[in-house]
Amino acid sequence: MADHYEVLGVSRDASTDEIKKAYRRLARQLHPDVNPGDDASERFKLVTHAYDVLSDDESRRRYDMGGGDGAGANFSGFGGFGDIFEQFFGAGQGGGRGARPRSRRERGQDALVRVTLELGDVVFGAHRDIEVDTAILCGTCQGSCCQEGTSPVTCDICGGSGHVQRQVRSLLGNVVTSAPCGTCEGYGTTIPYPCSTCGGQGRVRSRRTVSLDIPSGVETGLRLQLPGSGEVGKAGGPNGDLYVEVTVSPHAAFSRDGDDLLATLEVSMTDAILGTETSIEGLDGAVDLEIRPGVQAGDVLTIKGRGITPLRGSQRGDLRVGVQVVTPTKLDSAQRALIEDFAKKSKAPAPQLAQFQQGLFSKLRDRFRTH
Repeated sequence: MADHYEVLGVSRDASTDEIKKAYRRLARQLHPDVNPGDDASERFKLVTHAYDVLSDDESRRRYDMGGGDGAGANFSGFGGFGDIFEQFFGAGQGGGRGARPRSRRERGQDALVRVTLELGDVVFGAHRDIEVDTAILCGTCQGSCCQEGTSPVTCDICGGSGHVQRQVRSLLGNVVTSAPCGTCEGYGTTIPYPCSTCGGQGRVRSRRTVSLDIPSGVETGLRLQLPGSGEVGKAGGPNGDLYVEVTVSPHAAFSRDGDDLLATLEVSMTDAILGTETSIEGLDGAVDLEIRPGVQAGDVLTIKGRGITPLRGSQRGDLRVGVQVVTPTKLDSAQRALIEDFAKKSKAPAPQLAQFQQGLFSKLRDRFRTH
């Protein structure tokens, strides 16, 4: 016969609380409901018997004096494994005595909608009224799930606990298991006369309008959260949240770099040489630009404060305009003569490779990054 102290893994001078804690730990591991198998069942039998002997002061005294098992091997202190497990661990392990039925009221699911914005909407923010197809509170029963004048009744199968117990006889004794009641689905009540509008759900599908103020500075992929604007829960439970995912449409003339706006301005060869003043239409009105004489392709003109208002902040970014010098491709004889005369007088050097050869757009990109 194995030593009871060794079976429980405690010293011979262990206190009653230490013996009880050791038993609780081993019983959780070896109980047939948790760890089915012949080996676990046999060990559970030994652990329970050891506890039966050592938990009683008189039987423990006789055992320590060499007087045998004291309480014997019939486990007389308990009514079976199911009772042992429930006595020590309570109804929370499987919904036994004292288990509570679950509530019909559940939190509603979150909802996701997508909204498409123009780049101009991102500069200062925008307001949108969004159509959402979702679940709302049933207007007939107001979430009670019942027809008018009726109410839920206590389930006659589980007696309102929401759980039913089953006793299974095994070689080791009677094992009590618990599971949600199949009649009331664990609610503890049934609805004999469900609402005809919602079918006993307490909610119906409907299309509603949600007003949304979209802040400035948003970008594609950003999700805005509207707490409590999602679906209403079953039986009038609290609403979930509504998430609005933003997509910003590409713009024909402007692109975005953080809080800055980027654009490319085509300048004629003569304006590049002599300089000029012009005006371009920005996302929020006209912008005046001064082209200095001798401007080069790839130069960047920066207009402060005409970019995007950041998502968390108030100071707008800049508008950065890259210059692209346009060379004429068709000249009449008079124009060609003037250009040839200019070339002779300017004595420009012969074409040669620069230190690094790069295209106009890559050059513009690099200039944007350094400004």
